[in-house]
Parts: sequence; structure tokens; C-alpha cells
Amino acid sequence: MMRSLYSGVAGLKTHQTKMDVIGNNIANVNTVGFKSSAVLFKDVLYQTTQAATASSENSGGTNAKQIGLGTGVATVSVSQTSGSAQSTNNPYDLMINGSSFFVVNRGGINYFTKVGSFDTDDAGNLVTGSGDFVMGWQVDPDDPTQIKRDTVSALRPEAIANQIASPEMTSKTYMTGNIVSTDKRLTTTDGVPTTVSIYDNLGYSYTVKFKITQQAGNTSAYDLSIESIKDENNKNILDPVNGGYTATLSNTTIQFDKDSGSFVGVGGVAGALATNLTITPKNAQYGNVFQDLTQDPKVTSIEVDCSSLQMYASKGGECNVETHRGSTNNISLGAGRKVGKMTDVSIDTQGRIFGVYDNGVNKLLGQIAVANFVNPAGLEAIGSNLYKETKASGEFDGIGQTIADSGETMTQGVLEMSNVDLSQEFTEMIVTQRGFQANSRIITVSDTLIEELVNLKR
Repeated sequence: MMRSLYSGVAGLKTHQTKMDVIGNNIANVNTVGFKSSAVLFKDVLYQTTQAATASSENSGGTNAKQIGLGTGVATVSVSQTSGSAQSTNNPYDLMINGSSFFVVNRGGINYFTKVGSFDTDDAGNLVTGSGDFVMGWQVDPDDPTQIKRDTVSALRPEAIANQIASPEMTSKTYMTGNIVSTDKRLTTTDGVPTTVSIYDNLGYSYTVKFKITQQAGNTSAYDLSIESIKDENNKNILDPVNGGYTATLSNTTIQFDKDSGSFVGVGGVAGALATNLTITPKNAQYGNVFQDLTQDPKVTSIEVDCSSLQMYASKGGECNVETHRGSTNNISLGAGRKVGKMTDVSIDTQGRIFGVYDNGVNKLLGQIAVANFVNPAGLEAIGSNLYKETKASGEFDGIGQTIADSGETMTQGVLEMSNVDLSQEFTEMIVTQRGFQANSRIITVSDTLIEELVNLKR
């Protein structure tokens, strides 16, 4: 009977442990990224009152007689199923669609979490709500469009260096439209004007004014010249007295076929599509801002593509010519840019972070690394939604993986909610309650039997 008392006590303890786990699950039903746990029981020691015997010629064999001594906790397992998605529209909120973990660093030690609720601090670091650094890989310094995968380090998407995007000098422009040979303006000094805005290599904008005039006695050949180049303060930088620059065109003649009106070439050469605008300072104090030596090949002039012009008769008899930055196939190619200010951050499904700037640039800023474990259930929870590696989980190599390596994705602006199933938890609570009651009855009945035994001496 004493054995039954202790078996009942063991049952009470294990069911209390299970109730503690259920209570923790329910308490965290709204905890972002929480993974529910489940308790598994096991039987414990047995007292063997008679060992098993083998059969003989004179008698048969007998089985062992064993009396169990109660139950214990076999394991507390963590469910790795994904929780539901909750939209937050926060650009730094991320959800992993799979079993991978984010890598975060606290005090120089890497930990792991499923909670992608991140933000930036005053230094531009990507951090968790507890101030832990979010780890990943940096941009390759030799190729700003690629990521250099090595030992994970803290990501700093909003560092001061990333707040602006470098300007870009305009390298291509193109003229479109129709030149009408009967337009009287073509034979005047002012000609037919067309303007285009350009950028220098510092990001300052200028307005270039061209004019088109007809060559004397030739209705299929036209001269292209520069009237002015005005800066943002409406100052003509080509002014002979107050301007600091000179501008030249490599070819000034635009040639058309006199019979068909189609474009022939510039400079009187068939097939020559463009002329080059070169802007140079009169002296060194003005700076050579119309050369972009960072490009390959080096940009020392602005291409003016005239191949989209034609010479057809038009109702009204006036030319309709426009000039645009960029190229005819892609207006942004070679168009140049002002200095860009960061306006937003975009994170793609592979965890690559891009800065979005008001000058149209999308700049790669880094990539979030993830960790995968052979046995994720073997990770040890340390609180604050963090886990650390153990011998049971496997080791983190310090480099990590891209989420695409495991066929998973990240979703921006979404958080993973708790995977607690309340219907399951309440059902387990009922079973646990009844198990606890049954074990308490074992103790009560055993006590009654002992009382009867004690009363035999009366």
C-alpha cells in the first residue's frame, strides 16, 4: 500500500507539470512567434517480486512479476509548426515561411528566434525589440550589386552612409519629333528651340537649350547648336562674362533623305546616330563636374541621339521637337540622377534589404541570414523568444544560410503569431484535471486501507 501512495504522488507531480506547460501555452496564445509545448509521460521504476524462469522437463516457465512505482515526465517537446500570419505593414516586420530561424546577437553571442519584429536604432542598426542585433551579410565592396557571404555581422541598413544615394551624371539624351521644312522659324536666327534637363556628377540640375536651324539652300540638312545651359538659379553657365564653362557639339549637322524625309545621320554621315555634347570649365576653380570618371567606360560627354527625328510634312507647318534624358529604349538609362534621400526600405523574399531613394535608385544594403538545425526541437529556450544551440540541436557554423537554400521565403510586413491551438489546450486541460483527480483518489484510498490496517490492533 505504501507503493500505491508514492505512485499517486508521482502521478500528481507529473500531471502538475503538464498543467504548468498547458498554462504557459495558454498564457502565450498571443505571443508573437511562440511555439507551444507538449508533455509526454513515461512509466518509471519497477519492483520485481519474482524473476522470470525458463521451462524445464518437469515444469513450465513463469513470467516475471513486477509492480510499477508510478509515472514521470519523459519529455517536454516543442511544436515547430508555423503560426498564423498577422499583417503589420511595418517594413522591418518579417515572417519566415518555414523552419529556419533568424540569427540575433546579444553581448557577442549568437541566439536564434522565430520572431521577426525588428526596427532600427539611433545608429541605423537593425535590432529586435530587446536591442539585440539582427545578423546577416554585408554588400560586397568590390561589387555593390552582390552580397558577400562570410561570417554573419550586424546589419545597419539605415546607417548614415546609407541615408543618401550617390548622384549620377547624365550621359545620354535623345531627340524625338518631326522637323517641318516649311517652318519659317528654321530660317531665323532663333531657329526651333528644344530643351532638356541634365545632371552633373554632383547631382545639380541644368537646363540645356538647343536650337535647330536650316542650312542655307538645303532643305534636308539642319544645324544643331547650343543656345544656353542654365543652372538651378537660372544662371547661364555659358555666359561669356559670368559663366565658367564652354560647351561644344562633336557634330552639328542633322541630315535627312530629301525624298523620303527619313533620318540619314548626323555630321552628314549616313548611319551616325548621335552627336556628343562636351561641357568643360574655363579654369580649374569651377571644377570638371561634367565628367564622370567613376563609370566604366569613363563618361566625358553627353550623347545626343538624333535618330528618332524625321522630316515629314505636317498640318500647321510647324516643327514638333522634344528632347529627353536617357535613351530611346529605356528613358532611365543614362538619364542621370540627383542626390537621393532614403524614403523607404524594401526586403525581398530572400531577405535582401534594399534602400528606396527619391531619385529612383534602389540600393542593396545587406541580406538577412538564417540558421537551420538538424533537430530544432533540441534548441534551449532562454526567454524573450530566444533560443540557444545545444548538443541535441546541432551547432551553428557562424555563417548561416540564405533562406532560399532551404526552399523557404520571407514575407515583409507580416509577423508569425503563436501556434497555440486553444481547442487542443483546453482538451488537454480536461484530461490533465481528471488524471490529477484520479491520482489524488489513489492516495485517499490507500490512506483508508492503511487506516483499516492500523485499526486491526484494536
